[in-house]
Amino acid sequence: MAKFNFKKGDTVEIVAGDDRGTKATVLSVMPKKNKVVVEGCKIAKKAIKPTEDNTKGGHINKEMPIDISNVRKVEA
Repeated sequence: MAKFNFKKGDTVEIVAGDDRGTKATVLSVMPKKNKVVVEGCKIAKKAIKPTEDNTKGGHINKEMPIDISNVRKVEA
């Protein structure tokens, strides 16, 4: 397992991909998978089934994990 320089709440910049150049905060870190979840980046639409709590169902936007090599820490 590699050592990470990121932790929850850090400000990072996306280096590669569709969101290149975006600066945002880290929501979670997954060291075993070498991935991080960044706020507002790599958004995917997910379908939700109707449940007792959520009677309508429908779609939500969810942030998906990004590989650690595609982000760079920014000093705030």
